[in-house]
Amino acid sequence: MNKLIAVTFAIFLFVMPNGAIAQDDEINASMYEIPPRWLVDMPTAGTLPRGYYNIGVRFYTGGGAIVKTDIGLSSRLTMGISYGAEEVISNQEPDWNPGLEFKVKFRLIDEMEYFPALTIGYNSQGNGAFSEQFDRYTFKSRGFFAVVSRSFYFYQWTSGWHAGVNYSLEHDVDGDKNINGFLGIDATFSYNLALTAEYDMALNDDRSDLPNGVDPNLFGGKGRGYFNIGIKWLFTENLELEANIKDILQNRRESSSVTREVRINYIDSF
Repeated sequence: MNKLIAVTFAIFLFVMPNGAIAQDDEINASMYEIPPRWLVDMPTAGTLPRGYYNIGVRFYTGGGAIVKTDIGLSSRLTMGISYGAEEVISNQEPDWNPGLEFKVKFRLIDEMEYFPALTIGYNSQGNGAFSEQFDRYTFKSRGFFAVVSRSFYFYQWTSGWHAGVNYSLEHDVDGDKNINGFLGIDATFSYNLALTAEYDMALNDDRSDLPNGVDPNLFGGKGRGYFNIGIKWLFTENLELEANIKDILQNRRESSSVTREVRINYIDSF
């Protein structure tokens, strides 16, 4: 637990402005004035504006937690780091992930009237527990990815449509090197509530090319893909609370029910 606290504190110090206090007349942008950067697990084409940062913690099955931060280095470039462990919320010693994970997103094309935004990037942070036996996260990291997003505006709510492809590097044990596809949608209501839904085809997580002696029924996907939904609540101007239900199709071989997660995200500017 001390490691996670130390990492969280270090991230907080890293992204906080040196001795800066927001001016009274400074207007902080609402999180929903900034395009969403992810749905449940899948990325979108959204990036943080220059000078903005977010700090988030994700709680997942097994008492696990992942702490992360993203920083907008420019209006097109966002970079981030993350670290986590299992058994953080428990009476056991935390089982730490192998090391820090890294993310970078670069928006190649801005959204135009008849054309979606296009972003490319790399993310080594998977979701769920890390398995040393299988050398991967429960839900594989995206690795290299490209995603397009298109926004639609209605009277009192907005919607975004997203689709992408990715190539994960977590294939040393299962041998599944396929290029994967994913798509999703988000809808924001009255600027304080948002619903998300996504489908990950999991084309890179539906094989059983495992070493001899490893039971393929203990880990990996069944070929159904991952269908996830979530609800986000803008609790304050800068604080977002999120509850997710994942793997509704029960694609995981080792699971007997859906996966439930909670995420907290704080966003601000320097």
